[in-house]
Amino acid sequence: MTKTAEKNQSLLRLAASPLIWAAHFLLSYITASIWCAKSPDPDGLFSYLLAAIAAFTVVALVAIGAIGWDGYRRHSYGEAEVPHDDDTPEDRHRFLGFSTLLLSVLSGVAVLFAAFVVIFFRSCH
Repeated sequence: MTKTAEKNQSLLRLAASPLIWAAHFLLSYITASIWCAKSPDPDGLFSYLLAAIAAFTVVALVAIGAIGWDGYRRHSYGEAEVPHDDDTPEDRHRFLGFSTLLLSVLSGVAVLFAAFVVIFFRSCH
């Protein structure tokens, strides 16, 4: 098995999926609030708002999926033995990959829940 260089490890990958979810949440709700407050006919062109939120959702899910796939690859690196409780660089690498995968799944579910708003609301009023 090849050695995993710990200097190449980053916790940014671990936090990337929740950050994407937070950005999606804020972007969706800020877009909807500005649209409903400033549009001259917010109910007539409401489909544009729904399309924008759908586009935000697709982009967020693709990015979270890519991060989750990278986490899965890091988790299954080398001889993946569960649990990852040894004090070795390889086990820390696998543990961070597994944590990244789980946070990506959680963030994907959170993005879908935030996007479900478009199913329930059909107008700004």
